[in-house]
Amino acid sequence: MRAAVNTRYGSPNVVSVIEVPNPRPDTGELLIHVDVTTVNRTDCAYRAARPLFMRVLTGLRGPKRTILGTEFAGEIVEIGPQVDRFAVGERVFGYCEGRCGAHAEYLVVDQHSSVAEVPEGITQKLAAAATEGFHYARSAIRRAEIQPGDDVLVNGATGGIGSATVQQLVAMGVNVTAVCAGEHADLVRGLGAESIVDYTTEDFTNLPHTFDAVIDAVGKSSFGRCRGILKSDGVYVSSELGPGWQNLPLSLIGMARRGHQRVVFPYPKTIRLWSKRFGMRSRRVHFGR
Repeated sequence: MRAAVNTRYGSPNVVSVIEVPNPRPDTGELLIHVDVTTVNRTDCAYRAARPLFMRVLTGLRGPKRTILGTEFAGEIVEIGPQVDRFAVGERVFGYCEGRCGAHAEYLVVDQHSSVAEVPEGITQKLAAAATEGFHYARSAIRRAEIQPGDDVLVNGATGGIGSATVQQLVAMGVNVTAVCAGEHADLVRGLGAESIVDYTTEDFTNLPHTFDAVIDAVGKSSFGRCRGILKSDGVYVSSELGPGWQNLPLSLIGMARRGHQRVVFPYPKTIRLWSKRFGMRSRRVHFGR
């Protein structure tokens, strides 16, 4: 099969499309013919090993996974022993960070990983491009322990993570204030946000009311700047490490500060580190609400 392969870290020039052996499904695994995949910022981080701590996951001297790609949609062409959730011929889509491999004609994933049937009426192009933002948005929402009825501000509401965050929060019954450029206000209202803040004319960190959580989906703020708009027990979550990588130590401090304003770091709960065979592997997850 053809695959986009990189054996060293660097710019997109380190990637070459070459012939490699076809993978085969093992016990509980699916072999998928990949019809659609994407190139997203997670793929770029794995390819370049940036930020530097990525090498802890991807390999210190060189990439452990030479075929990248995290989002996919395609058709199951073969199943391994003991597969009981899917059948050959089904259209599926999913997300395979850690194991990767979607930038190829064929991909093997575990039946209990982040994979699901493509809903009726949804094209594979739409399905394939829907998972990365959803994955990280869901992680942020879960880590912040947001509940129905909470008041939440989402900064960067038109990005992949931000738009997915708004939609999931609305589906949960959360009151959402979304920050975006004014020209995109109608788009974000269409996602269900109750209030819109135009960051080109207003600083959202100076709003007169407070929130149970602030989710910065573009990493353009900081905990210090947002404390004034957080409730006394409010939570700050960012998609980035923050100035000086401050969100990592602040999140460790926050573990002992429940009931107070704190930072939580949205590491994905759907990832298991250092599994025997693949280094990282997904737990069972369900797409949807």
